[in-house]
Amino acid sequence: MSAQALQALLKPVVDSISGKTIEASLSQELNTQFAHGSEWYEQVKELCQQGLEAGWACQFEAGGIKYGRVIKPSEELNNYSVDIVLMNDVVGPHHSHPNGEVDLVIPLNEGAAFDGTSEGWVVYPPESAHKPTVTGGEAFVIYLLPEGAINFTR
Repeated sequence: MSAQALQALLKPVVDSISGKTIEASLSQELNTQFAHGSEWYEQVKELCQQGLEAGWACQFEAGGIKYGRVIKPSEELNNYSVDIVLMNDVVGPHHSHPNGEVDLVIPLNEGAAFDGTSEGWVVYPPESAHKPTVTGGEAFVIYLLPEGAINFTR
């Protein structure tokens, strides 16, 4: 399995959100269509694990956070990029989302949460900013970024 398999799984997600306003309410739609615990979700989780083990995902590490862009913005994913991040009880670097950010939270142990969401989708609107935080354990977070846009604060 590879980033290409992940791209195939994420294609219906980006197709469903393309052309829509990136806002918090979009998470409800995604949590219905691509629900935590579904076969689709379990396949994505398995690919993240395989990618970590094979070295094509989370290939960098800083501040206790493993991360990496596995898919650059492309027409195949409607100009979204895909980053996979693995965090364990850590606060990440402050950053902003010029075009918004659509995140899938995949907890690896019970109680793990990303920015207060324990499982499923979190959506941040354009021009929002935060310090991504995982509490209560370890979680993968898949970041879907329109045009791959993200600005880290120094």
